[in-house]
Amino acid sequence: MIKIDKKIVKYRVEKPEDKEKAAAEPAAAPAPASASTAAPRKETKESNVVWMHEKLERPEVLVGSTYKIKTPVSDHAMYVTINDIVLNEGTPYEQRRPFEIFINSKNLDHFQWIVALTRIISAVFRKGGDVTFLVEELKAVFDPRGGYWQPGGKFMPSIIAELGHVIERHLRSIGLLKDPEIDEARRKLIEQKRAEYEARQKQVDAFANNHFPEGAQLCPKCSTAAVVMMDGCLTCLNCGDSKCG
Repeated sequence: MIKIDKKIVKYRVEKPEDKEKAAAEPAAAPAPASASTAAPRKETKESNVVWMHEKLERPEVLVGSTYKIKTPVSDHAMYVTINDIVLNEGTPYEQRRPFEIFINSKNLDHFQWIVALTRIISAVFRKGGDVTFLVEELKAVFDPRGGYWQPGGKFMPSIIAELGHVIERHLRSIGLLKDPEIDEARRKLIEQKRAEYEARQKQVDAFANNHFPEGAQLCPKCSTAAVVMMDGCLTCLNCGDSKCG
């Protein structure tokens, strides 16, 4: 009888071919070590850490989140579900990693590319390593027919780009991406310039239904209608990007 006194965090199914392969390989004889060269082997805690790789078996239960995408270019909404696998659960190295993605919609016009995209993105997730590059790649896709505006004044160049924003939001929620931080001095300067601009003038704009000044232009960096002219320089009130540096 074998008694297990530790929590099981990883398992692997041993197949018959694995036993045959192990029996066919000759046992390697240990190399003799002299007293001068022999060194004690150090056992590190990281030797038992499980990393994300493509051969990792899918657990029976995954933790997931579902996001709704409603665009003015389609009558039906899209529902994006991203499931995460929890690695090294219960240890200091516990981490959530995206494992698979599903996109569901009543609109069958996009069925083929939706299936292809979900399989490719899921394969990249399971490959392991740095998967955050997917965000910038998807956000850089532009629709030749033109994009659309979201409520609040944020411009989306395509549906694929909005999918990139959804993945970015999910990666931030599980800690793979960090929120961009603005230093305190720059934040105070933005608040001061914003107050001066609002007190000086008010403009009318079709997309002015947001918390930024009316008449603000689109920022090429954060895709938000928050760029205003301050001190002879275009400055974004959302991310702080400025043409004057």
